[in-house]
Formats: sequence, C-alpha cells, structure tokens
Amino acid sequence: MICTCTIDTPLGGMRAAAKDDALIGLWFIGQKYYPLETAKWHAEAVHPVFEMLRLYLSLYFSNQSVCSDVPLDPAGSTFQKKVWDLLLKIPKGQVATYGQIAGYIARTEGLAAMSAQAVGGAVGHNPIAILIPCHRVVGANRSLTGYAGGMDKKSALLRIENVDLATIDLRRSPFDPMKSPRRSEP
Repeated sequence: MICTCTIDTPLGGMRAAAKDDALIGLWFIGQKYYPLETAKWHAEAVHPVFEMLRLYLSLYFSNQSVCSDVPLDPAGSTFQKKVWDLLLKIPKGQVATYGQIAGYIARTEGLAAMSAQAVGGAVGHNPIAILIPCHRVVGANRSLTGYAGGMDKKSALLRIENVDLATIDLRRSPFDPMKSPRRSEP
C-alpha cells in the first residue's frame, strides 16, 4: 500500500508518498511529472517515514546541517537510478553539470560517450525532490536549466544552500575523487 501526506514548506505544499518503510516520492504540488494515479493512495499523515521527512525538511529549510535518515526507494529504470545515485553525491552548496554526470557515467561504464540529454531526462524525472538533489544540476554555462518543480523553486533551493553560481568552478567535478569541487578563487 502506498501512503501519502501533504507537507507544507516555505516553497509551497509538497506531496510525499511512502511504500513499506521507504519514501518513494516527494513532489511540489502541481509540478511537472506529478504522479497521475494517486486515487488509490492511502492518506496517512502519521507514518514513520513522514515523521523523518518532516524533520529533514524542517532542518533543510532552516539551513541547518542535515543528515538524512529517510530511507529512499524511488522507482525508475536502471539508468535513472544510476543518475539519481550520482545526484546524492553532489554536496550541499555545490553543483554539477549534466555533462559532468554524463562524462562520469561514460568513464565508469567504459563508454566512449554518454548523452548529457539522456542524463537530463533522468534528472528531470527524479521522483524525490530535495532529498535526491536534482536542483544541484546546472547547464555547462551555469544556467539554471529545467526543474520539474519550477525554476523559481530551483533558484530558491540553491539560495538556501548558499550556492553562488558565479563563484563555482565548473571545471571541477564532484565525481572526481582527486579534485575537490570548491569555489573558484576570487
């Protein structure tokens, strides 16, 4: 059974969905790719996963240190899950580009190349907003490209994380263990 609840946040209402003991979805209400088949979901505001999620979101929106104990189980293809796992490796306050993600997948899979557009499709269909931080993915030119929750929310989430795109060094990838993706020197 899928349980659901609505959670109010500073950026608007969000709908959460849990199955068994894991979060399977968190969407801004009305966002692109919002789930269509929710009629059979069971409204249950008091659920252990939702309690952990509320605490996480409260700390996140207060810009406090957050360690996620919320178990995640998003449904998706093998490729989508690989991309979403990489999103979890982008540290708070930093960003990655679609091309960096594609390049990392290509290198680790022994491929000649990987499509940044394919990565973009997987990023865009991330069913767990904020916790799987798809908002931390930007265009190669630092542009805030696409966000299913809306560009205003992507921009606000990056502001909460104190991201200044003008000072981020996009030559460094958060997926390269030899290089730290720090802000460029002033």
